[in-house]
Amino acid sequence: MKTAILAGGLGSRLAEETVVKPKPMVEIGGRPILWHIMRHYLTHGHDDFVIAAGYKAEVIKRWMVDYATLTADVTVQPHRGQVDYHGSDACEPWTVTVVDTGQDTNTGGRIKRMAPWVGDDQTFMVTWGDGVSDVDLDALLAFHREHGRIATLTAVRPPARYGHIVTEGDRITEFSEKPQIGEGWINGAFFVFEREVFDYIDGDDTQFEKEPLERLAKDGELMAYRHHGFWQCMDTVRERHILEELWKGGNAPWKTWEN
Repeated sequence: MKTAILAGGLGSRLAEETVVKPKPMVEIGGRPILWHIMRHYLTHGHDDFVIAAGYKAEVIKRWMVDYATLTADVTVQPHRGQVDYHGSDACEPWTVTVVDTGQDTNTGGRIKRMAPWVGDDQTFMVTWGDGVSDVDLDALLAFHREHGRIATLTAVRPPARYGHIVTEGDRITEFSEKPQIGEGWINGAFFVFEREVFDYIDGDDTQFEKEPLERLAKDGELMAYRHHGFWQCMDTVRERHILEELWKGGNAPWKTWEN
């Protein structure tokens, strides 16, 4: 089963970093957030990825090639222009295809451009390249297959923007910087789709979060898998800092793999 990751956005609110790289290549703990997302999928046995690149697609392509090179032993014969790579256990056993889907293509257009790349299997997975979670992908997939609709999205609790307080009168009895609040649900990506989803996307200018999801919901073809665990996007410098501190402290809930 293919897993498509949308990685073509500009990341304007992380401009100090994204001026030289796309947002999915912004690092957490010395590795791009894209790597963290892929590593979580690999933990659940999903090892065949298609990366929908756009803005500075060459950075993603170069990193993938360099990562494979630098985690392997090499034999170089400069006079022949030949480089032989020798396998290394340090490199993850995944297959990655990076597809340039255009710098200005919207989210729906990027998904539609994945149609030739996700194979003939009816079911495939999609997520955004700027959010991490400890969502149980096995349970998500089982939920999708059980209900039989075209699309499943992972519904998550929205991240808290400010410190959470509990009061008795004017006295604060509890204060915490919670990463998520316990009210309401939002679209957390980590989608599972059938190929019919492509019929709901007009073209490159389509924003997937608008008309396609609205039409799927209206047609009764969109289901929500409720994830009660950790989820965090990385839209701002503050959110990157949150993820970095969790990683440095050894408390990264999305790290579902062994060292």
